[in-house]
Amino acid sequence: MNLFSPIQLGPYELRNRIVMAPLTRNRAGQGQVPQPMNVRYYQQRASAGLIVSEATQVCPEGVGYPNTPGIHSAEQVKGWRAITEAVHQRGGRMFLQLWHVGRISHPSLQPGGALPVAPSAIRPEGNAVTYEGLKPFVTPRVLETRELPGIVAHYRRGAQHALDAGFDGVEIHAANGYLLDQFLRDGSNHRTDAYGGSVENRARLLLEVVDAVTQVWGVKRVGVRIAPVNPFNSMYDSDPDKTFGYVAERLGGLKLAYLHVVEVDQSGSTTGQVMNFRRLRDLFGGIYMVNGGYTYESATARLARGDADLIAFGRLFLANPDLPERFAQQAPLNQPQPETFYGGDEKGYTDYPFLRPDHRNSVDPLLY
Repeated sequence: MNLFSPIQLGPYELRNRIVMAPLTRNRAGQGQVPQPMNVRYYQQRASAGLIVSEATQVCPEGVGYPNTPGIHSAEQVKGWRAITEAVHQRGGRMFLQLWHVGRISHPSLQPGGALPVAPSAIRPEGNAVTYEGLKPFVTPRVLETRELPGIVAHYRRGAQHALDAGFDGVEIHAANGYLLDQFLRDGSNHRTDAYGGSVENRARLLLEVVDAVTQVWGVKRVGVRIAPVNPFNSMYDSDPDKTFGYVAERLGGLKLAYLHVVEVDQSGSTTGQVMNFRRLRDLFGGIYMVNGGYTYESATARLARGDADLIAFGRLFLANPDLPERFAQQAPLNQPQPETFYGGDEKGYTDYPFLRPDHRNSVDPLLY
């Protein structure tokens, strides 16, 4: 088994095990609608075995950053449909990542200037990114128990809209300090109702969302992303092995398409806790995708040990739209340009060089 071995993922045979990780780029158009340059960006990277879209909010209250795309309006569905058609034209597969940021927002980004919502009234450290620049995070409003079915309904609607937009599946974002992760980890969830306290209670909202989304897609076209020891967005859990072992086992019992595990954040940071990721893989028992600053060499070694089935690449795929071909040829890699990661235009987005320049604007299938 290596990066170029095909793999069966639900109903799909992926041509390689190289996944384009979800990458927030803050380049959606007005109304949080995907625009033409987003089409080109994703189509350029269609040689991935699987593309997981940038995080996409399931409702207006789920917005946490400027110019991120949504999946809650007809215009957004139309914009995404242009992207999925372009990716499919090149023989690619693409899942949409369903997202609600919870407390990682700001009143200026919320409908009517309302407070962001969260499981508990705990203000994260740091600053929100707004249209007026950085502003300190605020203490969020606690979601009442009676409101949680509405949150689940947002995910269900987002899943249906993703189906309408022509995606091949969806990934539920339960990582990196956003709403579902806030419920999972006891550092951010101090509730005393049926959604707080025990591991079973803290996982309840995620499992309800999974149930709703799989009613739309079926279990074989739904993945879940978790981040057991990622401290990003002021996150911590007192016993990640217990919390995420339970989550992995429950999700594995549902026979989902895959479990996507963020092992470190984009800066290489962790909470400092030791996590038994191999146990997590075994408890899940299905297709296991890893993400954590992998190189060709480290990814190849991970697959060879049998510790993963799919490897997600973020910055390397951002800078190398033809990453599978470069890996196959052991060709030099373009270096990412951090100053163009977030916001802006085509620069640092669709203008990274290809090994074969004719592929930049080609719409023919990429046969590697």
